[in-house]
Amino acid sequence: MQDRLTKLAISATLHCLTGCAIGEVLGMVIGTALGWSDLATIALAIGLAFLFGYALTIRPVLRSGLPFKKAVRVALAADTVSIAVMEIVDNAIMLLIPGAMMAGLTSWLFWGALAVSLAIAFVVTVPVNRWLISRGKGHAVVHEYHGGHSSHENAHQSHAGHSSQESTHQTEARHSGHERTH
Repeated sequence: MQDRLTKLAISATLHCLTGCAIGEVLGMVIGTALGWSDLATIALAIGLAFLFGYALTIRPVLRSGLPFKKAVRVALAADTVSIAVMEIVDNAIMLLIPGAMMAGLTSWLFWGALAVSLAIAFVVTVPVNRWLISRGKGHAVVHEYHGGHSSHENAHQSHAGHSSQESTHQTEARHSGHERTH
């Protein structure tokens, strides 16, 4: 049972890594190519990581029939913590590797440091996502809009020890916008 939760966390983190990596690489390339300061380059990379991370979540949620405004809220709930953790770790490592930010786009140091920083950020973010999913939060909220059933509900029930009735009440409370007492 714990293995399934870990697999879900790895999947969610890979999803997060995809958006973060696209935004991070693009931001680092643009900032470095333009000779921007470390702070400006990192700000651009972080902004683009959040933009691409949210976009990768919003697209399939919109396909499930959810209106755009609700899809944005789902993406914010699903990905904000994961992206934030990944970006903090990734950018801190880039700053800690001597010369990585100033190495230039043709340098193995720049690309190697970026790859290492993203890999370490992935490893650090998996347990964060596992913890969130086990509580029906984070990326788990997206699964309600995939395939017409709530995958996170099943994981939440089997991993957090909630009965089917309790989980149903939690889902109903979430959809109605208020908590119910059990």
